[in-house]
Amino acid sequence: MNYQDVEGGEVEEVEETETITRVSGMYREWFLDYASYVILERAVPAIEDGFKPVQRRIMHSMKDLDDGRYNKVANIVGHTMQYHPHGDASIADAMVQIGQKDLLIDTQGNWGNILTGDRAAASRYIEARISKFGLEVVYNPKITKWQSSYDGRRKEPINLPVMFPLLLAQGAEGIAVGLSTKVLPHNFLELIDASVKYLQGKRFTIFPDFPTGGMVDVTDYNDGLRGGKIKSRARILQHDKNTLVIREIPFGTNTSTLIDSILKANDKGKIKIKKIEDNTAADVEIMIHIASGISPDKTIDALYAFTNCENSISPLGCVIEDNKPLFVGVTEMLRRSTDRTVHLLKSELEIQLNEFEEQWHYASLERIFIENRIYRDIEEEETWEGVIQAIDKGLKPHTMHLKRAVTEEDIVRLTEIRIKRISKFDIDKAQQKIDSLEDSIAQVKHHLANLITYAIDYFTRLRKEYGKGKERKAEIKVFDDIIASKVVIRNTKLYVNREEGFIGTSLKRDEYVADCSDIDDIIAFTGDGKMMITKVDSKAFIGKGIVHVAVFKKKDKRTIYNMIYKDGLKGATYVKRFAVTSVTRDKEYDLTAGNKSSKVYYFTENPNGEAELVTILLRQSGSIKKLKWDLDFTDIRVKGRASKGNIVTKYPVKRVELKEKGLSTLKPRKIWFDDTVQRLNVDARGELLGEFTSEDRLLIINQRGLVKTLIPEVTLHFDEDMIVLEKWDSKKPLSAIYWEGEKELFYIKRFLIDNPERDEMIITDHPKSYLERLFTDYRPMAEIVFAKKRGQDRQENIELNIEEFISIKGIGAMGNQLTKYKVNEINALSSLPFESPAVTPKEELEVVDEEEVVGFENPSIMRPVADLPPKQKPITEGTKDDEEEPPIDEDGQATLF
Repeated sequence: MNYQDVEGGEVEEVEETETITRVSGMYREWFLDYASYVILERAVPAIEDGFKPVQRRIMHSMKDLDDGRYNKVANIVGHTMQYHPHGDASIADAMVQIGQKDLLIDTQGNWGNILTGDRAAASRYIEARISKFGLEVVYNPKITKWQSSYDGRRKEPINLPVMFPLLLAQGAEGIAVGLSTKVLPHNFLELIDASVKYLQGKRFTIFPDFPTGGMVDVTDYNDGLRGGKIKSRARILQHDKNTLVIREIPFGTNTSTLIDSILKANDKGKIKIKKIEDNTAADVEIMIHIASGISPDKTIDALYAFTNCENSISPLGCVIEDNKPLFVGVTEMLRRSTDRTVHLLKSELEIQLNEFEEQWHYASLERIFIENRIYRDIEEEETWEGVIQAIDKGLKPHTMHLKRAVTEEDIVRLTEIRIKRISKFDIDKAQQKIDSLEDSIAQVKHHLANLITYAIDYFTRLRKEYGKGKERKAEIKVFDDIIASKVVIRNTKLYVNREEGFIGTSLKRDEYVADCSDIDDIIAFTGDGKMMITKVDSKAFIGKGIVHVAVFKKKDKRTIYNMIYKDGLKGATYVKRFAVTSVTRDKEYDLTAGNKSSKVYYFTENPNGEAELVTILLRQSGSIKKLKWDLDFTDIRVKGRASKGNIVTKYPVKRVELKEKGLSTLKPRKIWFDDTVQRLNVDARGELLGEFTSEDRLLIINQRGLVKTLIPEVTLHFDEDMIVLEKWDSKKPLSAIYWEGEKELFYIKRFLIDNPERDEMIITDHPKSYLERLFTDYRPMAEIVFAKKRGQDRQENIELNIEEFISIKGIGAMGNQLTKYKVNEINALSSLPFESPAVTPKEELEVVDEEEVVGFENPSIMRPVADLPPKQKPITEGTKDDEEEPPIDEDGQATLF
């Protein structure tokens, strides 16, 4: 038998061929030790100085080696290994990360590139030294607490006396055992301003800032705590109609990974680009060439939706305090850092005060000792004790004003004064030194008495000396939500086999329906009045006799379906108008009254609620006299899809013919512009631009003098230098005053937009030409303020009636010279009154529960359907109540949109 004693278990008697080892004790103790070590000694920074252990040891080693010159990184790494019990690779990587943040270390050589992702050169090729900022805010051996290094041979700092919110400035990321940390970097200047506000008792808010620039949405930042989230976007600009350029990239990416994600999205058909060029050097420049006919605005949204041009980052504020993990927000981190800075400044001042008082004490003793010739009292003393006593006796009459008692150590220092110094002693200079020390002591005491003011001045000085070039790089914006299905490039073709009831992308021999993408939903209607929505697939069965199929638009209440159907074999014929919004994917819906053998006579899809005029033709049956009449869909109210509809006739219908295409029965859409997200919307957010029909356009003019008109769509992007955004009136002239660079004079022009499809420049192409004023009113007025010349009377200012000054010319005309005199400024005045011609509004049809959306579609798609026998009766309301169905989600589950 074999007896085995194991840790955490008991002594057991086992067979010689077996050994039972219980590991519960090992797991409980050893794993906990390992987890604690990783958390405390490797992955998570300390709240006191913001450093992880390896970073603290690197900075301490650099101070050991610091002589003002650059040191090889390999040398610094080797020196750090005296304090850090791990390999040189981890030290070198950590040092490169510190150096790339351009705050504590001055670098020399190839330290890599955070924009391109290029790695730094080998540590033997690159050099570093502590920056001036690092020397000022990180080190002070007099107030540093020390501990033994891992091997006991040296002393290393427990925490460095950092007097700045360094953790928030640099950020930190680490994965430990059982927890992780992700503190995002913040702006240098904003951190200082926040610290000053905190010391002043004011409220403050800080948000992340990234060295890669870009744009950041901090709406859900949650103070950097668990559960928060921010979005970081690349800055994408439209270079021309077929080219986009990326100037700044999101945090956590580089140009290589960004380009890879764009190419993958292109391969998957999410976006469509011709080629991509990476011209990144000191600054990011990625040129994206898109195919002709592809919307640049839509492509920008698709880049955000399907590539790394938009990143979602989840912060997690975890730090070490008192050898324990602490989850804390960035606001509390800044408060604690500022409080610690004040405490360290106080400790520094107290040490300075003590040093100044000691210097004053010894300078006073020295003056007394020499001025009163006490050194002569020791000439006759033969013993050391006698010398000490003689000096002490000689000093006593003169030391009443000293701040502390004279010690033997003080007397010993006096005996060390050289004869040469005594012989050259200058009483006036000695007194000046004492006075200077007294001034310094008074100043330090003043700082201690006004510690908060002193701390504010300290932060202000840091801002002034080191804040240049550290302005915010990432622009804070509120992002609009991008719906992937609206911006995806539809690179797949959808086909239908109407008779057999199949739809899909693989039915290439059958009827082409439309372009689609793999994330689209398809809506289909069959001749027996059934409807189904399903995901795009290579081949899917819907039901025989498909009468209509299209790409489905979620939450679209503007697309109206017009339908005439017969209820069962012997039922009446009904007419209905309805929209399809919330449904369940792959569920069959019956749009008829529910009786078997129902049949659809007529069906159309109307993207803008068009209501056509149709002719009803009856079969000859019995004594029917009226076999033909017209039905106007304008008379039919739009109701829910589950409504039964209105009765057309009880007699057999021969066929239904389209007589006249209809116009939209929906009200013009009100469109707003939200300046916060720089997007159009129909949700009453921002400034109302007006009511738009399918023919109306937007007028957009930017500071560069580019004029264009566009159909309003929610995917539109707008230039940052846009100066005009309004509903375009084709009959209203525009007036512009601009500086002509070649002639160096102001010109004025008045014009109409002749070709709304073309972008036009309204100023000359000279590099010095610029747009001064633009007027969009019918009868604008301007004030011309002239400059005064030396020796001449000043030209009187004039009020200019632009309508009378210049007639309407072509948009490409140069215009007329405004004045030969030097102009100081041009101001816009109140326009003259103008009455636009009255417009008779079109008759509008009430739409039940209509939700207006932006985006104009193609004309109505109308399809007459096969004949079935019906009956005739005056049109009356149906009785079937509207139903509410749970809508579909991306996975086909019944969830709300």
